[in-house]
Amino acid sequence: GRGLFLPSPGPPLCFVRSTKPGSLDPMSNAPSPGRCRGSQFAAASLTTRRLRSNSGNVLYDDEAASLTAAETNSIVPPNPVYKIVLTGGPCGGKTTLLARLSPYLRERGFEVMTCPEAFTLLVMNGMQVGDYFASVDGMPIVVQDSVLDMQISLEDSLERVLRARGKPAVLLCDRGLLDGKAYMDEGGWQKLLEKRECACESHMREGRYNAVFHLVSAAEGAEEFYTLENNQARTETAQEARDMDHKTRNAWVGHPNLKIFDNSTSFEKKLQRVVEETAKLVGLPTEMQRNTMKFLLKDRPDLRCFPDDVAYQVFDVEKVYLYEEKEGNKSNKVVEEYSFIRKRTTISSKGEESGSVYGWTAVQKTNDGQTIERKRIISRREYYSLFNNRDKSRHVVKQKRISFLWNIQSFTIHEYIQPVSDVTILHTQVKSSEAVGSDEQVSIPPFLEVEKKLATDSENDAQYGAYHLSKV
Repeated sequence: GRGLFLPSPGPPLCFVRSTKPGSLDPMSNAPSPGRCRGSQFAAASLTTRRLRSNSGNVLYDDEAASLTAAETNSIVPPNPVYKIVLTGGPCGGKTTLLARLSPYLRERGFEVMTCPEAFTLLVMNGMQVGDYFASVDGMPIVVQDSVLDMQISLEDSLERVLRARGKPAVLLCDRGLLDGKAYMDEGGWQKLLEKRECACESHMREGRYNAVFHLVSAAEGAEEFYTLENNQARTETAQEARDMDHKTRNAWVGHPNLKIFDNSTSFEKKLQRVVEETAKLVGLPTEMQRNTMKFLLKDRPDLRCFPDDVAYQVFDVEKVYLYEEKEGNKSNKVVEEYSFIRKRTTISSKGEESGSVYGWTAVQKTNDGQTIERKRIISRREYYSLFNNRDKSRHVVKQKRISFLWNIQSFTIHEYIQPVSDVTILHTQVKSSEAVGSDEQVSIPPFLEVEKKLATDSENDAQYGAYHLSKV
């Protein structure tokens, strides 16, 4: 029968006939995710509950009548469940941060659960790292395959419990699926992905987690505080810790909400910066000011000029605006409000498309200068249903984006393709100084030519912002 849809925060839900795992998806010629082992990397792949990649919020009529309220919530959650990865090098502060974030969020009405690190569970339960990796040929792939299985099962199980509660919730993950990439060579990692039938890392990255918070190891910038006493599974020297921190940062390059927290402040302020970012992500009031700077580039970058040690990811992005609130519907505080959907397609080193993820964002701009965003990962089906109801008075904005790291800072280059093709903007996560919200410093990569810094005012938004450029 026709799918039954229950309300959830976010865009209007799509009323389409649903398909069960293993059947043909009417939106494509490919089998639905239920047949592919790669679907284990999806945000929700619990086929026994008919949860599909990034949950299309579908519940079959023939199942609904027999389900309890908790079971219904676990399939179609009435409130959002945010999944945040806490990662970084050894002794970066993850353990302390977990203890800080959990009560902070609970006190503000969120259900909170923490997902332990799968690799540490193996070590704490008898796996000797040196012996297991060196004694038998091929053990690194077997171990990392097992780590992925454990991590996926733990995360999905905890998320199911949070969904069943039906309240706004946060799942704090002690590392995520891509952390294992830092502990393998590229050939071994690719072999593992092939074994798991995973065609694109984006489903393990932005297709699964709302944000990735990287806490830089104390071995880089706070060497006097570097210690391994709080984690028996770690044995790295300070130099090894710096190397692993660098590899871990590179493993997550490409996530649109990758935030890096260095040791340029005191440890307490470092934790506070993460708390403020978390509050911003889940929609809580925060004193944190805008933490992104924009620069107009003279020309489109030449990837051949990027240093060999700079890892980068290339994406094709399609941004589609859905509506613009009328003046009468706004509160006195909100001066502008709109929403859009986004398709983000990973481009391989060979220039081929290797997978897409989809998202929905609602934006509110207030009279005191703040920009409030609400985001949700959506399914391919939802994306194309909303696409068909887009705001026809606006162009579909198309961009090529290049994400990379430089000097412990996250950068993304936005090359406009449509409706303009002569604008290239560099976006960067600023490096915080001692006081949160104080003046920020940016280390511009020397292989890029900057024409000017863009001020965060309405004139620059009108000339270079996607929202204004989209107007027909």
